[in-house]
Amino acid sequence: MASSERNKKILLEMVKQRDNSQCADCGAPDPDWASHRLGVFVCLNCSGVHRNLSSRVKSLKLDFWEDDLVEFMKSNGNTRARAYYEKAVPVYYYQPNQNDCAVLREQWIRAKYERMEFTGETKYPPLSYTTGFHEGVLWKKGKENAQFLRRKFVLSEREFTLTYYNKDNDSKVPKAVISIKDLNATFQPEKIGHPHGLQLTYHEDSHSHTRNLYVYHERPEEIVIWYNAIRAARYAYLRTAYPTGRDEDLKPKITRNYLKEGFMEKTGPKQRELFKKRWFVLDSQERKLLYFKGQLDAEELGVIFIGTEKNGYAVKECVPKSARGNKWNCGIAVETPDRQFVFMCEQEREQREWLEVLRQVISRPMAPQDYSTEANIRRKR
Repeated sequence: MASSERNKKILLEMVKQRDNSQCADCGAPDPDWASHRLGVFVCLNCSGVHRNLSSRVKSLKLDFWEDDLVEFMKSNGNTRARAYYEKAVPVYYYQPNQNDCAVLREQWIRAKYERMEFTGETKYPPLSYTTGFHEGVLWKKGKENAQFLRRKFVLSEREFTLTYYNKDNDSKVPKAVISIKDLNATFQPEKIGHPHGLQLTYHEDSHSHTRNLYVYHERPEEIVIWYNAIRAARYAYLRTAYPTGRDEDLKPKITRNYLKEGFMEKTGPKQRELFKKRWFVLDSQERKLLYFKGQLDAEELGVIFIGTEKNGYAVKECVPKSARGNKWNCGIAVETPDRQFVFMCEQEREQREWLEVLRQVISRPMAPQDYSTEANIRRKR
């Protein structure tokens, strides 16, 4: 007869080992569940996906573990599982962390253990995101309204473009041909209001005017394929643009999540204008603080470059010279070489968060390409 306490103690000692001390799938610390079919230790959130895959999961602390299952866990573990199930993960394939949205984590787990995409075995037909070409229909939000309509999209790694059409076929003139050079993709399920919501951001013209597209697909696997196909094309572009670049340096540039987003109130350059509520996005990689009229707007209203202290930039708490039209009271001043920008946050917590992330960007040295970005933004004013 199995000793419940003895087996629990063995498992709890195993999960303290370095590679078992983080979830095998999202990296969350201190996993307290395990799949006794796969031999991996996972967190509570990922255990739910495994349960849906019939991976036979148990709690390390609450469930009864038979001797043979404990022996199986002892002979496997996260390191051994990764060596098999993650043997051939492409550089560009996004491996989610504990803070990523549910669709990314679920499809990563399904890709590994259900579809066996990364074992190194040749797949035929090849996986969609590996071919350098992907096309299909996505639901896209209209530029001027909240209605989502079916639109055909075509991604070409060879041409480094993402094209979309106002009809389902490509016999018509495309609505837009987007360069992969400046394209970013980030999951925004809460913002878009769909669990598979994806935001595509790119530069619309030579002056780097920012444009957003909001899309989704009903099938979770398909929207993640689109995401990783875009990442594959971006990686191919970066390999061309930076031929001597190392993969560890290129990977963060493939796609990026924004450091912070949210509403603040903004006044004009003389600080006597009415405060107006705007949606702000901090793109730390490009050192840009963009603002929009609403959180699902297609086009930016303006952009502020965030440089370094050495170059005349700073951020601090402030009380505005006047407070016409503002409803919020927690002030932030962003100093640039050209002017001071004043924003108001609704709560002190939001004020502290914005101050922290803006200071993170200011404290980071500027790269050579940042000076070009700064010059372009100042030229637009």
